[in-house]
Amino acid sequence: MFVEEFNVRFYETDALAHVSNTALVGWFESGRDPIFKLFNPDLDLQNWPLILASYKVDFLEQIYYGHKVQVRTYISRIGTSSFDVYQELWQKQIKCATGITTLVHFDFNTKQSVAIKDEIKATLLANFYALD
Repeated sequence: MFVEEFNVRFYETDALAHVSNTALVGWFESGRDPIFKLFNPDLDLQNWPLILASYKVDFLEQIYYGHKVQVRTYISRIGTSSFDVYQELWQKQIKCATGITTLVHFDFNTKQSVAIKDEIKATLLANFYALD
Protein backbone atom coordinates (compact mmCIF):
# COMPACT_ATOMS: atom_id res chain seq x y z
CA MET A 1 0.00 0.00 0.00
CA PHE A 2 1.12 3.54 -0.73
CA VAL A 3 0.15 6.14 1.91
CA GLU A 4 -0.02 9.93 1.64
CA GLU A 5 -1.32 12.41 4.24
CA PHE A 6 -2.78 15.84 3.57
CA ASN A 7 -3.92 18.75 5.66
CA VAL A 8 -7.45 19.83 4.84
CA ARG A 9 -7.22 23.42 3.68
CA PHE A 10 -9.91 25.94 4.53
CA TYR A 11 -10.74 26.63 0.87
CA GLU A 12 -11.56 22.93 0.38
CA THR A 13 -14.63 23.32 2.59
CA ASP A 14 -18.05 24.32 1.31
CA ALA A 15 -21.14 26.11 2.58
CA LEU A 16 -22.20 22.99 4.52
CA ALA A 17 -18.98 23.22 6.63
CA HIS A 18 -17.49 20.00 5.31
CA VAL A 19 -14.99 19.24 2.56
CA SER A 20 -16.25 19.78 -0.97
CA ASN A 21 -16.52 16.63 -3.08
CA THR A 22 -14.12 18.11 -5.64
CA ALA A 23 -11.20 18.04 -3.18
CA LEU A 24 -11.20 14.25 -3.01
CA VAL A 25 -10.37 13.80 -6.69
CA GLY A 26 -7.27 15.97 -6.20
CA TRP A 27 -6.20 14.09 -3.07
CA PHE A 28 -6.65 10.77 -4.85
CA GLU A 29 -4.57 12.00 -7.78
CA SER A 30 -1.80 13.14 -5.43
CA GLY A 31 -2.00 9.76 -3.71
CA ARG A 32 -1.14 8.14 -7.05
CA ASP A 33 2.25 9.94 -7.24
CA PRO A 34 4.21 6.82 -6.15
CA ILE A 35 2.57 4.90 -9.00
CA PHE A 36 3.34 7.67 -11.49
CA LYS A 37 7.01 7.46 -10.40
CA LEU A 38 7.11 3.74 -11.22
CA PHE A 39 6.42 4.61 -14.86
CA ASN A 40 8.21 7.97 -14.96
CA PRO A 41 10.73 8.40 -12.07
CA ASP A 42 11.41 12.07 -12.90
CA LEU A 43 7.72 12.87 -13.43
CA ASP A 44 8.75 14.35 -16.78
CA LEU A 45 5.57 15.78 -18.29
CA GLN A 46 7.14 15.83 -21.76
CA ASN A 47 7.37 12.02 -21.65
CA TRP A 48 4.26 11.13 -19.68
CA PRO A 49 3.38 7.42 -20.12
CA LEU A 50 -0.09 7.15 -18.55
CA ILE A 51 -3.60 8.25 -19.37
CA LEU A 52 -6.63 8.21 -17.12
CA ALA A 53 -9.40 6.11 -18.67
CA SER A 54 -11.99 6.38 -15.90
CA TYR A 55 -12.55 7.09 -12.26
CA LYS A 56 -15.30 6.61 -9.74
CA VAL A 57 -15.57 8.00 -6.22
CA ASP A 58 -17.93 6.77 -3.51
CA PHE A 59 -18.59 9.12 -0.60
CA LEU A 60 -19.12 7.24 2.66
CA GLU A 61 -18.78 9.88 5.40
CA GLN A 62 -18.37 13.64 5.64
CA ILE A 63 -14.84 15.04 5.86
CA TYR A 64 -14.04 18.11 7.94
CA TYR A 65 -11.58 20.96 8.10
CA GLY A 66 -9.06 20.85 10.97
CA HIS A 67 -8.16 17.16 10.76
CA LYS A 68 -5.65 15.51 8.43
CA VAL A 69 -6.76 13.01 5.83
CA GLN A 70 -4.89 9.92 4.73
CA VAL A 71 -5.06 8.40 1.25
CA ARG A 72 -4.28 4.70 1.04
CA THR A 73 -3.53 3.51 -2.47
CA TYR A 74 -3.59 -0.06 -3.76
CA ILE A 75 -3.71 -1.86 -7.08
CA SER A 76 -6.91 -3.88 -7.61
CA ARG A 77 -6.50 -5.11 -11.21
CA ILE A 78 -3.59 -5.52 -13.60
CA GLY A 79 -4.04 -6.12 -17.31
CA THR A 80 -1.61 -6.11 -20.22
CA SER A 81 -1.49 -2.33 -20.60
CA SER A 82 -4.01 -1.04 -18.06
CA PHE A 83 -4.57 -1.36 -14.33
CA ASP A 84 -7.02 -0.24 -11.68
CA VAL A 85 -6.00 1.81 -8.68
CA TYR A 86 -8.19 1.38 -5.59
CA GLN A 87 -7.97 4.16 -3.02
CA GLU A 88 -9.41 4.85 0.40
CA LEU A 89 -9.61 8.21 2.14
CA TRP A 90 -9.49 8.12 5.93
CA GLN A 91 -9.99 10.82 8.56
CA LYS A 92 -9.79 10.19 12.31
CA GLN A 93 -9.65 6.39 11.75
CA ILE A 94 -12.88 6.47 9.72
CA LYS A 95 -13.01 5.42 6.07
CA CYS A 96 -14.74 8.40 4.44
CA ALA A 97 -14.48 7.63 0.71
CA THR A 98 -13.23 5.12 -1.81
CA GLY A 99 -12.20 5.51 -5.41
CA ILE A 100 -11.26 3.37 -8.37
CA THR A 101 -9.24 4.78 -11.25
CA THR A 102 -8.28 2.97 -14.46
CA LEU A 103 -4.91 4.01 -15.86
CA VAL A 104 -3.49 2.96 -19.23
CA HIS A 105 0.19 2.74 -20.12
CA PHE A 106 0.18 4.83 -23.29
CA ASP A 107 2.50 6.03 -26.04
CA PHE A 108 1.41 9.51 -27.09
CA ASN A 109 3.52 9.38 -30.28
CA THR A 110 1.80 6.27 -31.66
CA LYS A 111 -1.46 6.99 -29.80
CA GLN A 112 -1.59 3.35 -28.66
CA SER A 113 -1.54 1.50 -25.39
CA VAL A 114 1.74 -0.18 -24.44
CA ALA A 115 2.29 -3.36 -22.43
CA ILE A 116 3.39 -2.75 -18.84
CA LYS A 117 6.96 -3.93 -18.20
CA ASP A 118 7.34 -7.01 -16.01
CA GLU A 119 9.37 -5.20 -13.33
CA ILE A 120 6.65 -2.55 -12.96
CA LYS A 121 3.97 -5.26 -12.87
CA ALA A 122 5.88 -6.93 -10.03
CA THR A 123 5.81 -3.71 -7.99
CA LEU A 124 2.13 -3.22 -8.76
CA LEU A 125 1.43 -6.80 -7.65
CA ALA A 126 3.28 -6.16 -4.38
CA ASN A 127 0.62 -3.51 -3.64
CA PHE A 128 -2.35 -5.61 -4.77
CA TYR A 129 -5.66 -5.45 -2.91
CA ALA A 130 -8.39 -7.86 -3.96
CA LEU A 131 -11.82 -6.22 -4.06
CA ASP A 132 -14.86 -8.31 -3.16
